[in-house]
Amino acid sequence: MFENKVTDVFFDLDHTLWDFDKNSAFTFQKIFKEQNVALELEDFLEVYMPANLKFWRLFREEKITKEELRYQRLKSVFDTMGYTATDDLIHLLSDEYINNLSSFNTLFPNAIEVLNYLKPKYKLHIITNGFQEVQEKKLINSGIHSYFNQIIDSEMAGVKKPNPIIFNLALNRAGAIPEKSLMIGDSLEADIIGAKSVGFHTLHFNAHKEETHDVSPIIYNLEEIKSLL
Repeated sequence: MFENKVTDVFFDLDHTLWDFDKNSAFTFQKIFKEQNVALELEDFLEVYMPANLKFWRLFREEKITKEELRYQRLKSVFDTMGYTATDDLIHLLSDEYINNLSSFNTLFPNAIEVLNYLKPKYKLHIITNGFQEVQEKKLINSGIHSYFNQIIDSEMAGVKKPNPIIFNLALNRAGAIPEKSLMIGDSLEADIIGAKSVGFHTLHFNAHKEETHDVSPIIYNLEEIKSLL
């Protein structure tokens, strides 16, 4: 589908290559045990996962700060679950979560296989809304840092996807043109619609099993990329 049309492939990181939900669960399991948080992990995650996506959306839309994101996503879940947690504990858990998250490095199935397949044929890059210090560690610790020529994050760009500035910065850094560039990501709004607005080809990795759409081609397993490139 994209053969002969593309020279540069840009990936999102969280929920696309790096399995955020699994690694997040491992992290909470560790820090809850260390800080004696008496909650069933499964019950907590059931409330936390959608709350985290909601607060990330607010952060992406510049409606809350990084600090508010990190605090409120925990505070709101504890309140919903009726669990009493002091502000000190919430701030401690927030810090410990960030400190430990990149030590767990589960990738989505076939991620390495697909990167090995693409690397000889295309220039590969990352565009992420994550925080620079955390994303760098994730890439290094999961063993995929060396696959990518350029790694663009929202702190570096000063804006977040879907803002066209971050996509244009990535193109500029990569020495690429949008007509020859493909963006692969899990967020229809941030990755797909954002990249399309700048002229990228796009491929939606529907990691969250959202409704089908005709905005962009959709895949449900990274392995499907090999039949398209």
